[in-house]
Amino acid sequence: MKIYSNSQNVLKAALDRIRYLFDEFPNVIVGFSGGKDSTVTLNLALQVATEKNRLPLKVLFIDQEAEWQGTIDYVTTIMTDERVEPMWYQMPMVITNNASSYNRYSYCWDEKEKDNWIHDKHPLSIKENKYGTERFHELFEKIIGHEFKNIKTCYLAGVRTEESPKRFVALTDAITYKWITFGSALNKKNQHYTFYPIYDWSYTDIWKFINENNIAYNKIYDKLYQHGAVLNDMRISNLHHETAIQSLMLVQEIEPQTWNKLAHRIDGASSIKHIKKNSFTCPNDLPYMFKDWEEYAIHLAENIIQDDDNKKKLYKVLNSNNIEHSCKFYKRFNQNAIDKYWRIIINTILSSDWDFTKIKNFAMSMPIANLRYYYWKQFHKMQWEKIKHNKYFTFEQKQEIWNQLNK
Repeated sequence: MKIYSNSQNVLKAALDRIRYLFDEFPNVIVGFSGGKDSTVTLNLALQVATEKNRLPLKVLFIDQEAEWQGTIDYVTTIMTDERVEPMWYQMPMVITNNASSYNRYSYCWDEKEKDNWIHDKHPLSIKENKYGTERFHELFEKIIGHEFKNIKTCYLAGVRTEESPKRFVALTDAITYKWITFGSALNKKNQHYTFYPIYDWSYTDIWKFINENNIAYNKIYDKLYQHGAVLNDMRISNLHHETAIQSLMLVQEIEPQTWNKLAHRIDGASSIKHIKKNSFTCPNDLPYMFKDWEEYAIHLAENIIQDDDNKKKLYKVLNSNNIEHSCKFYKRFNQNAIDKYWRIIINTILSSDWDFTKIKNFAMSMPIANLRYYYWKQFHKMQWEKIKHNKYFTFEQKQEIWNQLNK
């Protein structure tokens, strides 16, 4: 387990953070997905809630219907725990469907499809959507804003920065609340915040904590491991989400009944299963009929993207002023950098990633950070060449500009 000093490791640091948040916020909610990270966050919060006599603890799970049955079984165990106040939402909502290029969205818990639901609703769950939005990513803020409008509220989420450079930057570059950087504001006016107390844990820290404390966890992880899934592909989120779509290839083997319902309910699921990784991953070798990866990417954009709005969004990114996201930035460098960029664009198209998560993560990766540093050094050098012989600048002004350019 990662150690900060002789007296503190990430476990003690996380507990200290959670204890502080319980002291600061009269209302604490734990976000739960059924995954390993939210499992650890929940158990740490339960420990602190017990210490501070703050049980039962509110636990929020937004059920996206296309879930592993193993996940639902595990969530049921958590939500029926007497230490937990369940906030289990099984209500109409819209989420992106990355399994299909034709139908961008999946409409969860659609009453017209009741006979085809992937699993049944639980008696404990909240079934009415009264929050003013059907979009999944907007629901967390809307739910907390509606249910706890005049209550200072802390939402604990099991997000770790090890998985994404973009997350690391986002979680550590600014103060969110008092001295805390490991969080974000849901609604400052209402004093609603999200915090990530295990942001600095590694996956080995996660499994060490679960194992040493004999904590119940989602057994789908065991099944994925037994079927040879690599660590980055062990995703417990809904089965057609961009980060979990690899799991579609294993559902039939692990949960045949879930697969039968999923294939009927989710457009594109069956195609992903049969085409396998070739359906959403850039090939290793450039197809012979294209001169370069750029031509191949544009061909895919023109022929695979069915929604004109998504096509426009992609071309807007390609030509944006955000240099790390646009093709113009990478064309300043060698062919290797250009090829890597276009391969990410191809992955984006094949996985219908219209939130552009892959591009954003690529732009925040260490190799691209090095390219960005080189680019700005060269830019500053050119700027200095224009200024240093300009007679309209005094020596002091030139010195100040030099200092600014070399920060």
